[in-house]
Amino acid sequence: MTRNSLNHGLAAAKVAKKDEFYTQYIDIQKEVEAYLDFDPDTFRDKVVYCNCDDPFESNFFKYFAANFNYLGLKRLVSTSYDGSPIAGQLSLFPEYNEGNGKRQKPKALAVIIDHVKDEDGDGAANIEDVQLFLKRNKAARTALKGDGNYPGGDFRSSECIALLKNADIVVTNPPFSLFRQYVAQLVDYGKKFLIIGNTNSITYKDIFPLIKENKVWLGCTNFNVGMFFEVPDHWKHFHHINQETGRKIARVASSCWYTNLDHGRRHHPLSLMTMAENLKFSKTLRGKPAYDRYENYDAIEVSTYKEIPSDYDGIMGVPITFIDKYNPDQFEIVGITKTWFGAASRTFPNQTQYSKDGTQSIVTKLNDQPAIMVKKPPVGQTYYTVDGKCYIALYQRILIRQRRSARHVKERKK
Repeated sequence: MTRNSLNHGLAAAKVAKKDEFYTQYIDIQKEVEAYLDFDPDTFRDKVVYCNCDDPFESNFFKYFAANFNYLGLKRLVSTSYDGSPIAGQLSLFPEYNEGNGKRQKPKALAVIIDHVKDEDGDGAANIEDVQLFLKRNKAARTALKGDGNYPGGDFRSSECIALLKNADIVVTNPPFSLFRQYVAQLVDYGKKFLIIGNTNSITYKDIFPLIKENKVWLGCTNFNVGMFFEVPDHWKHFHHINQETGRKIARVASSCWYTNLDHGRRHHPLSLMTMAENLKFSKTLRGKPAYDRYENYDAIEVSTYKEIPSDYDGIMGVPITFIDKYNPDQFEIVGITKTWFGAASRTFPNQTQYSKDGTQSIVTKLNDQPAIMVKKPPVGQTYYTVDGKCYIALYQRILIRQRRSARHVKERKK
């Protein structure tokens, strides 16, 4: 295999639109400091590694360097991949600027900081002192040359893996297109982490089992708000201008924090109504004699977390967005309505799909989605027929049950 083919994955990631986005300082600050509310010593005496972050541009590096003493860090390590799609726009240190105000794209390097002290004698230790320290201590910066398989700064390279082994917590925004590989590496090396990823990753075959087993969960920031990222000056797609920085920012609705650091928000119990109360008062359930049941999964349909019945002991299908409300003390995740998970109680033969425009086609889609039987074809909605019966397919659902149900099952087996 050639070096070019080996590097193709990361090269593709670098040109992907979402992989060019840089996280805003305020979003990093809000997320990181939420963990301190739960445990003030979350980062104390820890080695924090930002391994997808040019230290002269990244707001991850800037935040942890500026708050090194406040967080009680033992060490801060930041590594970058050769070049950056927004090089020169966030330049933190003037020595890396060219005469035209923009610096050349950096070579891969690692920056290691073991302390932040008052370098300029103004009585405070802050980001300006980090600048001076790095100017005066060239040894704190090390060029990364890569290995035979990966270029310098690639998180999969031997140099970066060596740094990873000595780290306690990894905090960064990795390339979305390499998210599976990235998380697999963190899990393999048993690292604590706080990273940004695409919300769709929840349903990935490589990621969902980690969520189910409570090895990975969502961060503190609300799942449904999305995030604004700093984008290159040449970005032509829809964007806003940050009034404080003058930088272009773009919203990515399908982004969230993933972590294995505990925080208080994931232990907040949901306040729920009974099944009878939901059937009486819920707008989407009112008038129904009962909750709908899937035809291909042994579970009831719960279209919003607000309609989870407090007195139901069986399995329920909830939207993916439920993960943002998931409390492992209150609920157990038992599966997902994806074919690869193998939880289906029934497999449909080929189905006839009737699209909204009346187009008919033979498909197998019902086998990868929860299906509900309906009495007659719905108006203005895609539906399916199998052996003369009519079905509608829902979006992917996570299968859950309340924790007390699991205890009851165990007690009955004794």
